[in-house]
Amino acid sequence: MEIVILAVVIAVVVLGAIGGLVVGSRKKKSLPPAQAPSSTPTITAPPAEPHVGDEAETPRDEARRTIEEVDLPVAEPSASAPVVTEEPEAPEAPAAPEIETPEPTAGRLVRLRTRLSRSQNALGKGLLTLLSREHLDEDTWEEIEDTLLTADVGVAPTQELVERLRERVKVLGTRTPEELRALLREELLTLVGTDLDRTVKTESGLETPGIVMVVGVNGTGKTTTTGKLARVLVADGRTVVLGAADTFRAAAADQLQTWGERVGARTVRGPEGGDPASIAFDAVKEGIADGADVVLIDTAGRLHTKTGLMDELGKVKRVVEKHAPLDEVLLVLDATTGQNGLVQARVFAEVVDITGIVLTKLDGTAKGGIVVAVQRELGVPVKLVGLGEGADDLAPFEPKAFVDALIGD
Repeated sequence: MEIVILAVVIAVVVLGAIGGLVVGSRKKKSLPPAQAPSSTPTITAPPAEPHVGDEAETPRDEARRTIEEVDLPVAEPSASAPVVTEEPEAPEAPAAPEIETPEPTAGRLVRLRTRLSRSQNALGKGLLTLLSREHLDEDTWEEIEDTLLTADVGVAPTQELVERLRERVKVLGTRTPEELRALLREELLTLVGTDLDRTVKTESGLETPGIVMVVGVNGTGKTTTTGKLARVLVADGRTVVLGAADTFRAAAADQLQTWGERVGARTVRGPEGGDPASIAFDAVKEGIADGADVVLIDTAGRLHTKTGLMDELGKVKRVVEKHAPLDEVLLVLDATTGQNGLVQARVFAEVVDITGIVLTKLDGTAKGGIVVAVQRELGVPVKLVGLGEGADDLAPFEPKAFVDALIGD
């Protein structure tokens, strides 16, 4: 019996010891960690993993969100990770230049008459004023002669005009302003020439395109005139190929190509400093292949030596004529240079057979008589005149419109 009682007592003691251990461990978990003295740093231990039997936290009632309402976290790029940026969009290709429709050439000089008359009033009005004097003595006729010479009409044409005016005024007797104007107009028209063929030859009569070579000193507006001539031809319904054979002047080919693009004309060009004859050859070849109506060839205008110029232009002509004969050789002259332009004209006339003249900047000079002088000097007609810097300010030369601008209304 005592043994049984002893066993019960031992069992109770053992159970009590086990219960105390369990309660003690729970109390230790709920107590906060002891505060360390201020002189030593505080070390916080990581939270212990939950043990089997620990109670979970009581769930709280919260409003639930849908997946659409949940924002995803934005990952910040780390310093070591490469930052991926969007590739820049490729630049758009430049738009093709808009092809312009040049204004018709028929009557273009008449429309530009005001510009011409502004610069030539001194000549026309001066002559009419002198001829209107009551007594036309020798001094007056000398003044008339000086007026014509100042306008660069030239010595021989001036003497011819003065002699004819003297005879007709003597026969006329009484002179009204209307009669004088009609008389002067008639004599000036005779001097300028109304029976000359001023058509720019652009038809070869063969299966090949018409070939026009443009020559002249650099600085006279030769390349610009070639571009404007392309507009004149396009306005008249022709298709054009441009040959940039002026390879010795910087940007000449770029300038000509820009003019061509504006009217849809193709430009054949080569490297800067290349062989002009080779480019002219290729331009004619391309013109034949494309079935173009006209090939315009812009040439270099260096005047260092006549020999060098002759060799160069002669070679261009020979090479081009392997395809087809030249139909037109146009000489571009700056009207503001006056008699100096005649010196240039003589040099080119000796080098190549000039068939027509283009006078640029005629609206910027009072020396319109250069039209008469250059025709007499070269024996070929003025076919085109430039009357401004606009794209369509190159006009076919019309003697009647020109003379009417000289003497005014």
